[in-house]
Amino acid sequence: MSELRIAAEDPRQPDVTGLVRELDRLFEALYPAESNHLLDIETLARPEIRFFVLRSNGDAIGCGALWIHKDYGEVKRVYVRTTARGLKLGHLIIRKIEDEARALQLPLLRLETGIHQPEALGLFASAGFSICGAFGDYPADDPNSVFMEKRIA
Repeated sequence: MSELRIAAEDPRQPDVTGLVRELDRLFEALYPAESNHLLDIETLARPEIRFFVLRSNGDAIGCGALWIHKDYGEVKRVYVRTTARGLKLGHLIIRKIEDEARALQLPLLRLETGIHQPEALGLFASAGFSICGAFGDYPADDPNSVFMEKRIA
């Protein structure tokens, strides 16, 4: 069995940047530009964001981020490479984000995902997230967006 490790890391590392770019290409293929609410690498490295990398034997195979807002945490950039899917690794990433949010005493996690990602919708639902209304600066009328939240306090 491979050695798995998930930890906060700098997203500007070349192997991690490649992982994020894979995710960008996936979203760009699924949605029009106005429906892609992607945080770039430099934004992901800001102090109000905790960026986590899942590694298998040292190789970056997944990631996820927690964007710290005043009253909630926002889940961003949850991704597992196709070669590592089906192993419930997305749950490890979500759990790490939740643990960090609890440590920061955030009472609520929110996220925006897309209608063309059944695996992501299933992951978030099975992790206890439920459908909610738009939040933050997201347009409430984007037909491609699904908004979810989970109370963690």
